[in-house]
Amino acid sequence: MSDTPEQELFSTAAITSFRLNGQFLTIAEELAEPAGITAAWWQVLGAVLREPLPVAGIARAMGITRQSVQRIADLLVAKGLAEYRPNPAHRRAKLVAMTEAGHDAIERINPQHAVIAQRLAAELGSEQFAGMVDALTTLSAALDAIATDET
Repeated sequence: MSDTPEQELFSTAAITSFRLNGQFLTIAEELAEPAGITAAWWQVLGAVLREPLPVAGIARAMGITRQSVQRIADLLVAKGLAEYRPNPAHRRAKLVAMTEAGHDAIERINPQHAVIAQRLAAELGSEQFAGMVDALTTLSAALDAIATDET
C-alpha cells in the first residue's frame, strides 16, 4: 500500500521539523553557553521575559511537560536567575519570574543572537523569512487544533 500525497507531506514536514529542532537547539546552545546557561534554561527564561508565569503556563507555551519546566525552574531559582513569587490567581502554583541576574544572562546572549538573526534574514530575504515564520506558526496552530479534536 502506498502513502497518500497528504501522508508524504506530513512525513516530510515532521522530518524537516525534527531537523530544524536539532539545528535550532545547536545554535541556541552555542548562543547560551557564553552567558553561562543552557538552551533549555534560556527557553524558560525567555518564556518569563515579559511577565511571570506559572510552570504550567510556561509548559503550555513551550509545548513541553510541566515536569521538565519545573526541573529547569528549580535550577534557575537555585542559580539566582529566577525566583518564585506568589500567584494571586492560584495559591499553590507559584509564578516563575526572572531576576536581575537572569536579565543579565539574556542580555549577554542578545548581541550574538542579533548577528545570527541578521545572517538568516540576509540568506533568506526578510520577506521570505517572515513568510516562513507565519507558515510555521500556522502549522503549529493546525497541529494544536487537530490534537484538541482527537482528545
